Amino acid sequence: MFKGDFVAGLTIASLCIPQDIGYSKLANLPPEIGLYSSFVPPLIYTLMGSSRDLAIGPVAVVSLLLGSQLQNEFDPKTHPLEYRRLAFTATFFAGITQAALGFFRLGFIIEYLSHAAIVGFMAGAAITIALQQLKGFLGIRKFTTNTDIVSVMKSIFKSAHHGWNWQTILIGASFLGFLLVTKYIGKKKKKLFWMSATAPLISVIISTFFVYITRADKHGVAVLAYHWLQVKNIEKGINPPSASLIYFSGPFLLKGLKIGVVAGLIALTVKQNPFNFKWEQCADTYVNFYQEAIAIGRTFAAMKDYQLDGNKEMVALGTMNVVASLTSCYITTGGFGRSAVNCAAGCRTAASNVVMSIVVLLTLLFITPLFKYTPNAILSSIIISAVLGLIDYKAAYIIWKVDKLDFLACLGAFLGVVFSSVEYGLLTAVAISIAKILLQATRPKTALLGNLPRTAIYKNIEQYQEVTTVPRVVIVQVDSAIYFTNSNYVKERILRWLEEEEERQRQQKFPQIECLIVALSAVADIDTSGIHALEELFRALEKRKIQLILADPGPTVIQKLHAAKFTELIGDDKISLTVGDAVKKFAPKAVDSV
Repeated sequence: MFKGDFVAGLTIASLCIPQDIGYSKLANLPPEIGLYSSFVPPLIYTLMGSSRDLAIGPVAVVSLLLGSQLQNEFDPKTHPLEYRRLAFTATFFAGITQAALGFFRLGFIIEYLSHAAIVGFMAGAAITIALQQLKGFLGIRKFTTNTDIVSVMKSIFKSAHHGWNWQTILIGASFLGFLLVTKYIGKKKKKLFWMSATAPLISVIISTFFVYITRADKHGVAVLAYHWLQVKNIEKGINPPSASLIYFSGPFLLKGLKIGVVAGLIALTVKQNPFNFKWEQCADTYVNFYQEAIAIGRTFAAMKDYQLDGNKEMVALGTMNVVASLTSCYITTGGFGRSAVNCAAGCRTAASNVVMSIVVLLTLLFITPLFKYTPNAILSSIIISAVLGLIDYKAAYIIWKVDKLDFLACLGAFLGVVFSSVEYGLLTAVAISIAKILLQATRPKTALLGNLPRTAIYKNIEQYQEVTTVPRVVIVQVDSAIYFTNSNYVKERILRWLEEEEERQRQQKFPQIECLIVALSAVADIDTSGIHALEELFRALEKRKIQLILADPGPTVIQKLHAAKFTELIGDDKISLTVGDAVKKFAPKAVDSV
């Protein structure tokens, strides 16, 4: 099995090294910290995680979110040490948050971000990340620190006449084209997945060599050695300890906690629907990797027929980030792009992460000085080509067709990220998702049922054209639990159905309605407010001389109705096993007429 893991480890290492350097720039951290984050964390996950396919490392969206929040507290140019300290503090608390969610089995909390909201959030984040990379892609020296599209476009156009560097643009555009072509080839022919996997490293090697021999850095091409840290080389050596740098007291403790909790949740939450994944997609290096680490692991586990425990995975990821904060790393998680490449390259166990870590270690020990002449434009090109896969317009179109409220959440999250910031986009996504939950909880579905001719089957009249309403009887189905949040609405909606059906049957000169049957098969639970609403409904019907019949209540519901003595109020005989039994018992003439 090691042969497959060895090849897979080498392949994902060739992908992660240039990506890590680029993603560290998104977080406004030194490039070596990006490499550190693909050395220690994968080793910890290999020991504690249960996925055989998950590839660990920094990801673009979390890097952007972390960078945008940290720079609100410290300027990375003027206070680099304090900035790094806060980054390690945030990573520590991100790990604590993730581990706590897993230990206390609270993983359901991250489900408050709907799939639609995440599609919009990730698309907005992808555009924001790509726009941020225009600084390096165009060779702009002075660039805004804001992430909204208006500020970024103003900064770009202001520097158009004197701040763009044509040599930088030529390098960036050439290699971006190369990356996109290899990505397309790898997607179309899965046996050539290695082309798209190794393209970033090949681009870095060629561009670095080109800049070195032409000394393009003397002609305005910005290189990694003259990044905002103003260092001569990427720092050489393995991860130094950073426990003493974490803020365990003082005013920045709470700030690190706040940033860490948000970033830790996003590292778990950014996801796609795993059921959309197909084996052939492994060929695409960057295919739709906006999926939570746990869902990614479950996707590959389902494909290879083994089981994952989501809570144990969160504990593993949390522990991994706690250790990462103590070893000069920032927040890492399982990226779908790396995992897809890992899978396609033939990994058999988590040992592929160990192979990747060893390659990163060798890079840190011997190769980092060679990155001195790596142009910033090539890192921008790598990031742009990677994040393009985050824009899933097909998913957005399906969301629009299926559910307009879901699309509103998708659009709100997208606009919030693009026109404001990642934080406000995230808040918008959460707010709209929760608003949808509240709306559905307070406005449950109800349906008018009719009879399928020559059967005892009763179905929704709006769904089935063949069904017909039953004379003298109104049958209403409630499709949700009845709680204090919706009990009054359910009662009023049932009475409205009754009035509408009374009017319709009156126009058709049918006999007066004798009974109202409420189908409770879909009602999983009811509280005291719901029982009180049924009591009010009973009294309203009693004045009209219409019987109230309850059909097919579940065990929890009937138990509570007995405890509240509601069954004594309406009579035990008014509880029926099925709708068909209720119609046959209380409206036998109606049965004969349908």
